[in-house]
Amino acid sequence: MLIAPRKRQGNVRRANIQNFGSPSQMKKLSFNILVLTTLITYTTNAQTKLKPWQEWSRKDAETILNDSSWGKTQIETDTSELMFRPQAAPDARTGASNADPRRDERGGATNQATDVKYRIRFLSARPIRQAFARLIAMDQPVEDPKVKKYMDDFVERKFDKWIAVTVGFESRDQRFSAKAIQAFAAATTGSLKNNTYLERKDGKRLYLHIYQAPSADGLGAKFIFERIVDERPFLNRESGEVRFVSEIATVNLNIRFKVAEMIYDGKLEY
Repeated sequence: MLIAPRKRQGNVRRANIQNFGSPSQMKKLSFNILVLTTLITYTTNAQTKLKPWQEWSRKDAETILNDSSWGKTQIETDTSELMFRPQAAPDARTGASNADPRRDERGGATNQATDVKYRIRFLSARPIRQAFARLIAMDQPVEDPKVKKYMDDFVERKFDKWIAVTVGFESRDQRFSAKAIQAFAAATTGSLKNNTYLERKDGKRLYLHIYQAPSADGLGAKFIFERIVDERPFLNRESGEVRFVSEIATVNLNIRFKVAEMIYDGKLEY
């Protein structure tokens, strides 16, 4: 009597394995799981997209600005001072310094690699403007109606004729940031128009129309391009990808965006 129940349980387990372990059944089960996972993922993404920008956290806004379909970061690393170079004593006969001239110019060696982060963003894309507005709002100790009105207008601004790309930069070593500041401040539309462009996957290039140096608004340098080319928008959902390229003094910017991922609230934003 003690053995019989064990046999029946074993039979039940074998029956279950036979019923659900056949290739056709397992394939059907895998397909159902895949469909369910896809639906869950779609629902989660939809909920994220529908979240009002006024409710974004600081991390949400910074992600949109620096690591999203509309804002990316290009990191340039300077390793010239990675290795320690001791300063030698002056020449006994002439008194001339034997120090590395680059070290003297920079005010001392850092003895470490230094990064400069270039933040490249489509300002004409609404999510980027929303992210800027959200950060400004979060930095206000008390909501100012005038500031709120200005930022609402900024978010809703129309870019029917122009594509605006901004470039900001930052570094933990201010000496390296200063070099970028000088380069962007000295640049002009004339000096950039032949080596600054947007390029589609098919190779079609759209060259710079207007350049504006960084100002006190905190948005960075502005690169303005005409949106309509040959009587149609330069980009559409089938454009594949778009590459922003610019050479500013010793700074070479080159970064790609996937156009298919630049959809926001059902609309292509760029």
